[in-house]
Amino acid sequence: MFTRLGRAAAAILLVLGLGAWAQAAPTLGIIGFQMSSETHARVVDAAAAAARAKGWNVQILNSKGDMPTYIRQLETLLLTKPVGIIVAMGKPLQSEDQFKRAKDAGIPLVTVMSGTSPYSLCDIAVNEYVGGARAAIYLLDHLNYRGNILTERFDGNAGTRIRGKILDVVLSENPAVKVLGSHTMARTAAWRDDVSAGMNALLLKNQGKVDGIWASFDGQAYIIDDILQQQGAKKGHPLLVSIDGGQETYRRIADPKSLLTATVAIPFEKMGVKAVDLIDQVAVKKQPAHTGPYLYMDAELVDADNVAQYLKKK
Repeated sequence: MFTRLGRAAAAILLVLGLGAWAQAAPTLGIIGFQMSSETHARVVDAAAAAARAKGWNVQILNSKGDMPTYIRQLETLLLTKPVGIIVAMGKPLQSEDQFKRAKDAGIPLVTVMSGTSPYSLCDIAVNEYVGGARAAIYLLDHLNYRGNILTERFDGNAGTRIRGKILDVVLSENPAVKVLGSHTMARTAAWRDDVSAGMNALLLKNQGKVDGIWASFDGQAYIIDDILQQQGAKKGHPLLVSIDGGQETYRRIADPKSLLTATVAIPFEKMGVKAVDLIDQVAVKKQPAHTGPYLYMDAELVDADNVAQYLKKK
């Protein structure tokens, strides 16, 4: 009797255990290539929140801008066999082997602002050529296509590099706008100091001659804005235009003391949420979803006319 009861109890426990295992929450792996960058962190945080809202577990990894770390983290995620992998601002070419292994294992992998891969579901991005054009044209429009500008560039990232090249194309058709000087930011941990030193030197050299300043991303614009405010400059003199968007950017655009005039806002949070939705559709719901190479989202110009729509209510 005892043996029969024991066996029955064991069978029930086994069934319950298997049922619990079958209903275990999926785990999503998310890699942010450089989480000290606000834009990378915004994608990761939004994706994590969207996954947790679905009841999923989330494993977040920060590569800290280091390629060997990034590769190791992909290897680790492949071993854990997550429901899917999201890579924010990753390096598909350098991690092609890991991406291929994810696809072969049936693990959907979505990248955000990383570039395409034949082994990812798709890359969620904005069209950098369009965003770069919007920022460049806005600046020149508000200068009435004449005057002197400074530029702060960064060639170490494909997106910011494209923005600079588009600016050059626009300038080539508008010779009444002169570039008095340009500084290219170095890819270092002390990039903020580099931008500050470079722009301070350009402003000192061209004191009283600068009508506009173009920055390749908002983090640079913050530093330039602070310099200009310390020098007593007033909003619009010079015009300061950038690209990326975010609450700090919108706060500055709305602030009459800030020199930041406009940005082209990239919807990083929406990108993170969309990445989760794609993985949910493919891996959980077993439905067809958008398959590469790119899924484009709109970047919108934000200035004084519409910034109130973007500012979060306190």
